[in-house]
Amino acid sequence: MTSAAHNDSISGDCRKSSNNASATTPLVASSSNALTTAREARSEPVPALRPPDQRSAPETGRPGPSPTAGAGPADASDHGQVDWRRLLRRFVEYLLSECGLAQNTIEAYQRDLREFIDLLDDRDVCIPSRITPHLVREYLIRLSQRRLALSSIARHLVSVKMFLRYLFIVDLLTEDVASLLETPKKWSTLPRTLRPQQVDAILSAPQPGEPLYARDRAILELLYATGMRVSELAGLRLADVNLNVGYVRCFGKGGRERVVPIGSYAIDAVRQYIRGLRKVLTESVIGMDAVFVSRTGRPLDRTNIWRLVGRYAAAAGLPTPIGPHTLRHCFATHMMEGGADLRIVQELLGHADVSSTQIYTHVDTSRLKSIHQRHHPRQ
Repeated sequence: MTSAAHNDSISGDCRKSSNNASATTPLVASSSNALTTAREARSEPVPALRPPDQRSAPETGRPGPSPTAGAGPADASDHGQVDWRRLLRRFVEYLLSECGLAQNTIEAYQRDLREFIDLLDDRDVCIPSRITPHLVREYLIRLSQRRLALSSIARHLVSVKMFLRYLFIVDLLTEDVASLLETPKKWSTLPRTLRPQQVDAILSAPQPGEPLYARDRAILELLYATGMRVSELAGLRLADVNLNVGYVRCFGKGGRERVVPIGSYAIDAVRQYIRGLRKVLTESVIGMDAVFVSRTGRPLDRTNIWRLVGRYAAAAGLPTPIGPHTLRHCFATHMMEGGADLRIVQELLGHADVSSTQIYTHVDTSRLKSIHQRHHPRQ
């Protein structure tokens, strides 16, 4: 997850979607028209931490840390030494109760900070005031020596800066060390997309004779029809799918809710799966409401969905590793090529900031060429 992805996960207001069918009509029309055109043509700044709520101590009237803050001078010994792993648990509790970050984001912070704490242990740093920008740079050099991508190193740095800012908020640091650290600038890279014919090859890869054909076909069709993130697909519940109206309800980063229309290909595939194979897979599991389940009737996790997409991409003869996010990029690019408005694509993808969506205007090479031919004086 890049630092930009962190920003996307906590910025912006939650868009509460209405169940009223008329409210989804403009999105249905735009999405269906753009994707139909495409198919027919082929036959980081650091997030700001909110200070913990304060309550008054009854004896003195002085403000003390809120129970949700979970840390403060009491977490340090008489010599100022702290238990880093205990502080990490308190930090995670704070993120859950105060910041409303997505679970995947919080898990990424935990993984990154465990590595940072290992460095603190190696250097025998047990007092917060001994954490300096030089020590953080040493941590980044260690990551670089492991040949991590610049985007991964930037994400680790964001995790560390969030943690240090938290220590400053709860008075374990007297100086905001995070403000002294600069996040490295990253090159903007265009997302990898596939031609419509290549997407069709992936969607046609599941064969009718295979045991899980109906489920796998429904997963591939729904990923391309909606541009959902893999975590959103894994979290789909039966109540989130309305095949009669033709939409699914997604819960994205930070729990933001949106309604995404789906076309006839995906509707047919999902309906066939729910009415047939899914009943067989879940007959021994009572009360299962996850849409996509494994052979044992348990919810299908995002790792298995990644493997599924990669397997069918390889079966379609596509050499490079391809995952669910590739289909998300294809959805957005093909929508833009089909004439969809940028703001509509932003809404469908669940981007809090339109700048995250604007990159797809650069991927649409046919549109760029058309504009160049129309406006450049020498053709």
